[in-house]
Amino acid sequence: MAKFDCDWCGKCCVSFGEFIKIERQLTEKDYYCRYGITGEIFPVHVQPEFADEIDEEFADSDPKKTGSSRKGCIFMRKNPEGKGFACAIYPTRPNICREFECYRMLIHHQPDGEMRGKVIGINELRTHDEILAAIWNEKIAHLPHPFNNHHAPAEHAHASGAPAAHGHDSHILAHINDLAHGEDEEWVASVITVLAAHGYHADPVE
Repeated sequence: MAKFDCDWCGKCCVSFGEFIKIERQLTEKDYYCRYGITGEIFPVHVQPEFADEIDEEFADSDPKKTGSSRKGCIFMRKNPEGKGFACAIYPTRPNICREFECYRMLIHHQPDGEMRGKVIGINELRTHDEILAAIWNEKIAHLPHPFNNHHAPAEHAHASGAPAAHGHDSHILAHINDLAHGEDEEWVASVITVLAAHGYHADPVE
């Protein structure tokens, strides 16, 4: 099994984060938040280096507004130590954030061991390998998957007139709908078998 390695891209913070709203401020670093899909209430503690800017942004927000101009989570901040984004509440982030992995399988070319692609979403391949892409499109993309068979998209709107279920890839919708990866073991096994027959090694992320 491959080990997931976060590259600080912030995609999960933009997608899941729009459902995380501050319900109440307790101190300058402590808040009660709500996850909008499940209604779960959870406490968070903001790391000191981000406390002032989040305190100020929350103080300036208008709780009467049904929508927000902010895209993503209020706790998503520019990474002060390098590229990408950082989570201001990382040690106390909710389970939905802890469990998310934005790619779920790595694909290597068997003869040379070179990494040739990543599987993201439910069954979307990202690769520059034209042969692998052709195999995926012809042999794998149309394999039945339990998410498509048993789960409807999570519909939601952020403000009056906003479109429902917008902008979320199928992997994120699967997490929102509480689809466990264990539910698609048969699909994963089929993918591994097909790729192995064509000289590729599929390594699911643990």
